[in-house]
Parts: sequence; C-alpha cells; structure tokens
Amino acid sequence: MNTHIPRSIASLSKLFSTQSWLKSTQPKPHIKKWPKLNHHPPKQTLPPPSPNYSPTTFTTLCELLRDPTIPPGPILENALEESEVEGINECLFLDLFAHFDSSPKPLFTLYLWAQKKHWFQFSIPVFNAMVNVLGKEREFDSAWDLILDGLNAAERPNLDTFAIMIRRYARAGMLLPAVRTYEFSSKLEIHASGLEDNLFEILLDSLCKEGHVREASEYFYKRKGQDSNWLPPIQVYNILLNGWFRSRKIKKAERLWAEMKKEGIKPSVVTYGTLVEGLCRMRRVEMAIELIEEMKEEGIDPNVVVYNPVIDALGEAGRFKEASGMMERLLVLESGPTLSTYNSLVKGFCKAGDIVGASKILKMMINRGFMPTPTTYNYFFRYFSKFGKIEEGLNLYTKMIESGYVADRLTYHLLIKMLCEQDRLDLALQIIKEMRTKGFDLDLATSTMLIHLFCKMHQFDEAVEWFRDMIRRGLVPQYLTYQRLCNDLRKQGMTEKAEKLRNMMASTPHSEKLPNTYILDGDSSYTRRKSIIEKAEEMSNILQTCRSPRQLVKRRTPPENAVLSANHLIENITKRVELV
Repeated sequence: MNTHIPRSIASLSKLFSTQSWLKSTQPKPHIKKWPKLNHHPPKQTLPPPSPNYSPTTFTTLCELLRDPTIPPGPILENALEESEVEGINECLFLDLFAHFDSSPKPLFTLYLWAQKKHWFQFSIPVFNAMVNVLGKEREFDSAWDLILDGLNAAERPNLDTFAIMIRRYARAGMLLPAVRTYEFSSKLEIHASGLEDNLFEILLDSLCKEGHVREASEYFYKRKGQDSNWLPPIQVYNILLNGWFRSRKIKKAERLWAEMKKEGIKPSVVTYGTLVEGLCRMRRVEMAIELIEEMKEEGIDPNVVVYNPVIDALGEAGRFKEASGMMERLLVLESGPTLSTYNSLVKGFCKAGDIVGASKILKMMINRGFMPTPTTYNYFFRYFSKFGKIEEGLNLYTKMIESGYVADRLTYHLLIKMLCEQDRLDLALQIIKEMRTKGFDLDLATSTMLIHLFCKMHQFDEAVEWFRDMIRRGLVPQYLTYQRLCNDLRKQGMTEKAEKLRNMMASTPHSEKLPNTYILDGDSSYTRRKSIIEKAEEMSNILQTCRSPRQLVKRRTPPENAVLSANHLIENITKRVELV
C-alpha cells in the first residue's frame, strides 16, 4: 500500500475546509501596494444572514455535501439521518444551491431525501434550482423525473421550469430536445395570456446564443408559415438579428433587416442597439456610427444602450480619444453614462496594457458615484493573469476584500489560473480555500487546472483524489485531463492506479465526441458515452407524440429508481474502485 495516500486524503480534507487564507497564520506573499480604495460599498457575507434558518444547520449540511469521503446515495442519506437535520426551508435550500451549483449529485440526494420528510414543503424556486443544477451537468433524466412527478401535483412546474430545460438543452447542443420541450410545454395548461410567446422567444434566444441561429431562423419561419394570423413581436426579430451578428453572418442580418423594412415592421431603440452592437462586434465601428445618424433621422433618440457598444469597440481598438468623445455625447443625455460604459473603458485600457489609464477611469467612475463591481476589477485581473503579475493581482484582491467587496467566480478563476500557470500551488490552494468561504463551488475549469498542476508538480496522489472527488460531485473530467493523469501514472510505474482511474472514467457517462480509448480491450464505454444523447433523443420523441401529460407521467422512472439512477454511478465506483 502506498504510504503517501493517507497524506493525500488529509491534504484533500484540508483543501475542503473553509478557513480563509487571509486569516491564516501562514506567511503571506510579498505584494506591492495598490492605491487605497476610498469608497465604502455595502458589506456582504455568504451565506446571507437569515432569520429563517439556523446557521448551524447550514454549516452541518455544507460539511456533509463537501465531505469527499461521503458519496451521494445511501451513504449520504444515512449521514443526513444521523445529523438529525430538520426543517430545511426554501431559503436554506436556495443558499445551498448557490454554494454547490457544481455538485449536482450530492444536491439531488439531499433533495430526494428531504422530499420524504414530513416537514418538506414544495417550493417552485427550489424545484427550479434543482432542475437547473441537474440540467447544467446534463443529468436530464433526473430532471425530467422531477418534472413528471410534479405535473399531477397541486403545485406544478411553471414556465420557468421549461425555460430552464430549453436553455440547458441548447447549451448542451441538443437542439431537437430543446424544441420538443417547448412544444410539449405549449400543450400544458400553464400558459397565461401572451406567455407562450415569451417561451418561444426564450427558445430562439437559447438557440442563437449557442450558435444555432440557422435552426432558430428556420423554426421561426416554420411557425410564421403555419399561422398566418401570428404577428411576430419585434423582440423575435431582435433576437434573430443578434444571432446572425453573433455568428458573424452579416449578410444574413442585412437580409433580415431589409425584410423587416419591406414588411413595415417598425424597429425599436433596442433593434438599433442590436444592429449597432453587432456591427461593433464585427469591428465596423464607422458603419455603426452611421447607423446612429440614420436612427436620429427616423426620429428615434439614441440612448446609452446604443452608445455603449461603440465606446466598447473604440476602447477595444485602443481609440481612446474617440471613445472619450463618444462619452461626452452620453454626458448630455438625461440617463448619462452607465456602469457598463465605464467598464468598457477600463477593459480597453487593460487590454492595451495601460493600467495607469484604467486606474484613472476607475477613479473617475467612483468620483461620479459608480461603485466598481467584480466585473470592473476582473479586467485588471485578466491583465495580471495574462502577464503573470502575481504580486499585483493578489494585492488588488486583498484590497477588494478589505474594502468590503465580494469577488465573483470569474475573479477566483482568473487568480487560480494565474497561480497555476506560475506553478504557485501553495497560493492556488489558499485562494481555493478563500473561494469556498465565499460560497463558490469548484467548477470543472477550476478543478481541471488544479489537477494539471498537481501532475506538473508530481503530486499524483493528490491529483487522483481530486479527480475522484470531481466524479463524486457529478462533474465529468475532460478527456485530456484523464489522458494526462493516466499517462503520468504509467510513467511513474503506478500501473494499478492508472487501471483503476481508467475504470473510474469508463463508468462515467461522458460526451460521445471523446475518443473511444478509455479501456483498450473493449468494453461498454461506447454505449455509456452515447447514453446522454440517446436518452435526450428518446425523451424528444416522447414529447413529440405525447398528447396528455398523464401519459408522460406513466413513462417516468419510479421514485425509488430515480434515487438509484442518480447515484448508481458513484456507488459502483465506491465499491469497485478503491484507491486506498
């Protein structure tokens, strides 16, 4: 038995603790001073203080969900029973979802366990949060089980539920299930007057944002052809225009714009804003400025939504004098510049490597009453990360925290990326601890960076434990991460551990785009890789042919099997793959 493995488990447990590195007794890195932040934003703490639940209960549940030795399923359920936790209300559930949004399997076990308790009260916000977390990690079967259970309940899934599924299917590249989900929901008696169009817009918007604007356009014209009485709202045209520009299909956008004019559809200020933003995204700022003049001739006054993309594009191009001139135009408007306006200039200066210029904009916005947000500071962190300026980056982060600001997930991602690229494992682990204290779960990107750094530093036991915990939480490691770790283990003579790692990955459903090389001697991994797509297609076909929600409910997984289905993977891994 490898004597280093207990140390790796202990290291992992320490990493999962919530002790802040800012309060740690460990010596801090030497960092340069950042100009004093002389503004006072409201203090924020996570979780937010709530009179509706006990902080002790929250802490207990966090420890159980985070514990790497407690897999989802019966073991976690037993731990929940032994904790004697009761009365998990809506507020507590939502705070837990905010903290563990990248850990679908433990959350699902908690939710199903709570459902069986006498004190459980159904809540649409909690229900939708659970569906969203499952959809985010492509656990669509489990999400549909919840939805189908709720169709005959007194409190049913609402439009937001189906909007979540549509967006998650689109994000996963599953276009047909997204469309069928919309069509199925339109048959249900949950649509108030006019709200069906809202869901249709969500469908088109979701497809366009994921680069499937052609399919969105075809579906739009299909509906338009089937219903001659349907008058598409201007929002639909705005969505499609934005989609064509995002896909860099300017000819398609111009054709749609001409069609709108031919049909007498009056553009709104949002329409012009969409066109201006699209042209700026394609670096055609002069054309965008000409369009603003055309807009004025049409009797529509440009607002900050129209001007901001131009300022952003000029800043991106380093044309700061012209950007300042455009800012002057905004100053005479009643609305004036917005936070987004100043952020665009900060971004431009940081991208140009002019931190002094960015700092002047920061000071200007503060003096004009605009408090910087994490987005504002993230532009600085992007610069520090790009050029490996660890001291400046950590110094700014420390000043932010001391001044009462709360960093967001991207802030931590940029800091960890910077530290990993500079091989500063010690500081990366400290930032990860701080990230957890602020209520952010470790997502796929952060976990992947850390595993790669562990491999680079030849800390393979820690890398394997981290890989194993990703699967426990329901995250599927990327193939390249698996491949690198497996190859490094073989090079170090850890063939048995590499084989167990291969079995672990083969037991995990993953994208069919990955090479069929997890186990060389043949297995059922090909079927597992296709399972998500196949199940989505099966559900899509059911949604297409089902005319009654009651028929669909009969197709659902039995409640007891839902638990087993959601946690079967982890239980098998625990039984079959023992790394210690």
